[in-house]
Amino acid sequence: MSDHPFLSVIMPVYNTEKYLSRCLDSILAQDYTDYELILVDDGSSDGSGAICDRYAAAHSHIRCLHQPNGGHTCARQNGVRASHGEYITFVDSDDWIADGMYSHMCSAARSTGADIVHCDFTAVMPHKTKVCSIPFPAGFYNKAQLMETVYPNMIYFGTYFVFGIAPNLWNKLFRRQILEKYLFRLPHDIIVGEDGPITYACMLKASSVYFCDKAYYYYRSNTDSVSHHIDAKRLSENHVMFETYSQFIDQFAYPFIQTQLHYFFVYQSLLTFLLVFQSIRSESARFKQLFLAECDNPYIREAFKNVPYKDITGLHNKLYAVCVRHRLPWLFKLILPKQRDA
Repeated sequence: MSDHPFLSVIMPVYNTEKYLSRCLDSILAQDYTDYELILVDDGSSDGSGAICDRYAAAHSHIRCLHQPNGGHTCARQNGVRASHGEYITFVDSDDWIADGMYSHMCSAARSTGADIVHCDFTAVMPHKTKVCSIPFPAGFYNKAQLMETVYPNMIYFGTYFVFGIAPNLWNKLFRRQILEKYLFRLPHDIIVGEDGPITYACMLKASSVYFCDKAYYYYRSNTDSVSHHIDAKRLSENHVMFETYSQFIDQFAYPFIQTQLHYFFVYQSLLTFLLVFQSIRSESARFKQLFLAECDNPYIREAFKNVPYKDITGLHNKLYAVCVRHRLPWLFKLILPKQRDA
């Protein structure tokens, strides 16, 4: 393996013993060889760390780092610091990739010089799969084409809620210099939704992007993952996320992004509110205090003020939005469905 491979693949690993070998084998099965794979064992308490060591010992282009548990972002940052590739991509250790993913995407990067190469992905759910494709034609986009076609529809594509570009890092190749500008500034206390600020900031920074028309990545929608566990801390995580978007994206240079972010902040808030306030509905004083605090958060207040009710899908979501905009905790609690038993 070259000391300076074209591609660095970064894989954070935390307690995914059940899925890890399939993920690693799918990378080793690639017909592309000019890459390094850096595994970052984030303090796993199951057999994941041992699996990482075994694969690293057997394959010269795999390296394994072990760190105390610091979270997904910390693991990604440390993996990138240890890497040498011209382009960087990520894989989550409970997912897998299709044959030919890296040969096709790296070929596109080499031949076009695109700063970002993007592919579609397949969401794998317990009882079905769904191919998730971008709504833009495949091919190469220079800066002028990105400004005209992609950026105005990148975060919100006009339907509540459809992304123009999915926020995930793992179905994209990033030129190192662009990714590093934002990755190392990302706070560690965003646990869910941490990909978005980086993805969209890098998209805006890129001089060119190439869109592949193949779904090469398989994303496992895992009910055991951290994204399915929620408590009141997720409210403050949202605040950090919203602030990070504001810091990473120059909304004066791209004023249309502000409107898109308003729609996303409403979507993210309602998604979180439903679960958080279901879990504390019996704590009347705390319920009211937290709800009013959320209504008064400047990012949330501004977003709900600017997104028309007619653009929010679903009667209940519209009613929730009324409650937030007009600070009505009693009505929100009244219409909130009871939490389903685990």
